[in-house]
Amino acid sequence: MDPVPEAAATPVETPARPDRPQRGRGGPRGGGRGRERAPRERSEFDQVNIEVRRVARVMAGGRRFSFSVTVVIGDRKGRVGVGIGKGADTALAIDKAVRDAKRNLITLPLTKGGSIRNAVSAKYASSEVTLAPSPGRGLVTGSAMRTVLELGGVKDITGKILSRTKNKLVIARATIAALKKLS
Repeated sequence: MDPVPEAAATPVETPARPDRPQRGRGGPRGGGRGRERAPRERSEFDQVNIEVRRVARVMAGGRRFSFSVTVVIGDRKGRVGVGIGKGADTALAIDKAVRDAKRNLITLPLTKGGSIRNAVSAKYASSEVTLAPSPGRGLVTGSAMRTVLELGGVKDITGKILSRTKNKLVIARATIAALKKLS
């Protein structure tokens, strides 16, 4: 066996041709896997979906289904909003609900301790809620009221839902109505 000459053992590099577009990863018409996306900007608001429902309307050919989503957004520093969105799929409905919630933002007049100044109650549709400050006790509420107050940045408060409804949208909107009375 003859030894292989050194020149043949090293790989030969072909020079890049400027007249041809480069193909494969990273090229101008690249394969898509190597493509870098711009980092998605982080929203200043936290969001929580409190209710996702599949709703139907009856048409001539049968039922048409869509999704209804209720979202609460807030910055945990005193701004909070509730929105509802409907769409053919949940992602579209969530986007619409977030836009609606941003349109309906309210600013809360919080004390230094993160509570409210005085007790307040409000009625919205079939739901009635009461909110009262309770220093040192934490957030003592339930259902959608808790979500609204957490995202609003309220820390020491006692809340009570004085109705039999379990509809989260109505409870959240009643909570917002009570918080609006504070300002």
